[in-house]
Amino acid sequence: MSKNETALGDSNSLTTSIARPFEQVIAAVKGAFKDEGFGVLSEIDVQKALQEKIGETMEPYTILGMCNPPLASRAIKAEHEIGVFLPCNVLVHACGGRVHVRAQDPVALFRIIGNPDVEPLALEVRERIARAIAAVSSAVGP
Repeated sequence: MSKNETALGDSNSLTTSIARPFEQVIAAVKGAFKDEGFGVLSEIDVQKALQEKIGETMEPYTILGMCNPPLASRAIKAEHEIGVFLPCNVLVHACGGRVHVRAQDPVALFRIIGNPDVEPLALEVRERIARAIAAVSSAVGP
């Protein structure tokens, strides 16, 4: 497996890849998810953290913890322990001259729980995430 290949298949995540500046893509991701009712609960700048902690340099790599409060509330009511999978993580990273956006697929993730009450909600969340990812591609182009 080459450096740019991944072991994570598309069945586990929703993705896009864009040839635009990193900060432009980050802004587009935040805006697209906001349009779907998600806010940013956390923003982890892994590039900065690794530079500060161990002096390692790398391309931009940010993990956004996105949350849609009404959907999160419904998920917790359906499965109290679901919080271990929240918030929805969205990875934005530069690699090979492109910026890659990858969001966890809630359907694949929530199957681990084994609670059938969560599946309709997971499908709704997946639809919103898929629309957000598509909007990012439309907003900043290929």
